[in-house]
Amino acid sequence: MVKTSVVLPAKNEAGAIGQTIEQILALQLVDEVIVVNDGSSDQTLQVAEQAGAKVISHPYSKGNGAAIKTGARHAQGEIIIFMDADGQHDPADIPKFIEKLEQGYDLVVGARQKGSQASLGRGFANAFYNKLATYMTEHQVEDLTSGFRAVRAEKFREFLYLLPNGFSYPTTSTMAFFRAGYSVTYIPIHAAKRIGKSHIRLLRDGTRFVLIIFKIATLYSPLKMFLPIAILLFMMATSWYGYTLYEYSRFTNMSALLYTGSIMVFLMGLISEQITSLMYKDSE
Repeated sequence: MVKTSVVLPAKNEAGAIGQTIEQILALQLVDEVIVVNDGSSDQTLQVAEQAGAKVISHPYSKGNGAAIKTGARHAQGEIIIFMDADGQHDPADIPKFIEKLEQGYDLVVGARQKGSQASLGRGFANAFYNKLATYMTEHQVEDLTSGFRAVRAEKFREFLYLLPNGFSYPTTSTMAFFRAGYSVTYIPIHAAKRIGKSHIRLLRDGTRFVLIIFKIATLYSPLKMFLPIAILLFMMATSWYGYTLYEYSRFTNMSALLYTGSIMVFLMGLISEQITSLMYKDSE
């Protein structure tokens, strides 16, 4: 029997975490539930321990991604299931994740379906990320940012050094698995409304989501992002040169600038591609 661990990153989730842990243990499918208490100021620690979880506490809040990494390092299971501790994810979906892993997949992601509780802005952003990631990987990406996922522990730990300490660990880990050639699949889930207050802030995390777009490119294949921009600049330069040659019979500084920009962007993409390849070099 494959040993399975569930990791719950938690910051001030006393209102929901006890019920979540009890529902997980009631399934009798997992060997341990690890709660990473990320500097909570409420009763998260006490409630989690009373519900039967193993609790690891950060002395101060380090971020969701940091909690995930701590949980992954301490998990004893060959399979690790990551869930939110705020009541959004239904523990009853856990058997479906385990079943998919048993079929040979390395990463199983819960794809949130229509009707899941998300704001219009976040729904639009997630749809955009999914399309961009699909273009980059040439594989259908149904939910890039879902935090409900199951992984083979030894493969997930290969990429701990890549994971950020903030909320974008799902994006990073998904793209890393694709880049390494591991098998990724999705199962449909419904995300309920969270219990308690969200830790996401519009301005701060709006900026973070923009950065995710660039991270998607740099984590997988930077040239696929840089090359279209280089081609666009080249076409603009050629069009402007054609216009000025016809009208004024000369080559302008703007054409030179656009041609130079096109070459520079292409070379940046080429160098980034080589750096990305080194990031995923097999350490074994």
